[in-house]
Amino acid sequence: MLAVIGGSGLTQLANLEVDRREVVRTPWGDPSGPLTFGRIGGQSVVFLARHGYGHSIPPHKVNYRANIWALIKEAKANRIVSVASVGSIRRDLGPGTLVIPHQIIDYTSGRESTFFDGGEGQVVHVDFTHPYSEEMRAELLRAAEVAGVQVLEGAVYATTQGPRLETAAEINRLERDGADIVGMTGMPEAVLARELDVPYAALCVVANWGAGRADSTEGIRFERIEEVLHAAMGEVRQVISGLCTEEFCPT
Repeated sequence: MLAVIGGSGLTQLANLEVDRREVVRTPWGDPSGPLTFGRIGGQSVVFLARHGYGHSIPPHKVNYRANIWALIKEAKANRIVSVASVGSIRRDLGPGTLVIPHQIIDYTSGRESTFFDGGEGQVVHVDFTHPYSEEMRAELLRAAEVAGVQVLEGAVYATTQGPRLETAAEINRLERDGADIVGMTGMPEAVLARELDVPYAALCVVANWGAGRADSTEGIRFERIEEVLHAAMGEVRQVISGLCTEEFCPT
């Protein structure tokens, strides 16, 4: 079972042949919405809209623990692709670019960010040196090639708290820290998947230049973001379809 988490611009998978929708409960509360089960090509897929199907849940209020638990423990997903919209810091990542990040810097605060909150009777640590599954990242790159979609490999994803966007000075600071793209949902999603030992990778759509950069010098143009996401999500669906071909379906 492949799980796809949709972010801004992807509240549904138009290419998913839907079998059923299921409301689930978890020990961590309710996920963002019902799980949608179906098939794409030869692959069973479960889809969840991260911000709710009406896009009503802001990034700092998403119940990440419930979402990841529902997909892995209830839906039995054995790999996860996260789709997220991001801002660009790096000059070669213009709006509309698809990129598969390889590292994360976490700037969030106050989020419930672990399943290991002490109830196990011992302190539990997980290795997070490489936050994304290298196998899943490679599969996404091959799937993009199969689909004929250009995807850039490698970027450092800075995860900020939101829901406000960043200041121009903050974008400059993120660049000095080594970040290439900036979004609000990369953490704790990635580490929660790691804690449950399920491969997780992100497919990011650059929606806009970061504050103070290029056409965002004087401010972010939100109407332009919607245009970019609308166009780019078609390519995202093509990549996911490529990932669901027989070549990538686990035996």
